[in-house]
Amino acid sequence: MVFGRGLKPRTNESRKKALSMSKDFIFNCGGLSVAFMFVTNWGGIDTASFFRKFQKLKEQFANFYVVITLPTREQNDALIYSYIKYGMQPGRPTFVPVRDLEMGFEKIMKIAHARGACKRQDALAKIKAEEKSVQAMEIYVQVVTSIPGVDSHDANVLNQTIGSIEAIAKSSKEYILETTDLSPTTAETITSFFRDPKFYLAPKIG
Repeated sequence: MVFGRGLKPRTNESRKKALSMSKDFIFNCGGLSVAFMFVTNWGGIDTASFFRKFQKLKEQFANFYVVITLPTREQNDALIYSYIKYGMQPGRPTFVPVRDLEMGFEKIMKIAHARGACKRQDALAKIKAEEKSVQAMEIYVQVVTSIPGVDSHDANVLNQTIGSIEAIAKSSKEYILETTDLSPTTAETITSFFRDPKFYLAPKIG
């Protein structure tokens, strides 16, 4: 028998029942929550209670895995029967069968680590994309402000209303006046810049 402080003695029957219960683990991997249900003994579990709890966790966590120890063919067949009985959808969530407890904990750690690594890679990719966007905008402003009389405010207005430098080059004075708050003089200068060799052959980029 096993005794614990403030607990009633456990018989072999109650200890076996405790081992059969599912354990829940939640990992925070760089801001990404990954939840696991770890079923240590499918043969002794109350399947109805398990699937009720399963549905609640499935609704709460987008990244949810069920790790189940299935040391025998009979337990594997029982899981498949219950899976079909309760109308589970393949891959929602992912069921991970393992031979024993050690393999189960190993799988949990590997999955959590992998999801965390993917989260970090996504974050780095977003940062790099933002950096490229900032650099592209800096070049855009540098080129557009090389047009005489066009400042950074005018360049930002053109970017938001007309778009690319190619689109600006194709725009008429009338279109620029219709879509922006630039003055007629500035609009005239912009159209001349892209059409008159005196302007476009010698842009001044600071």
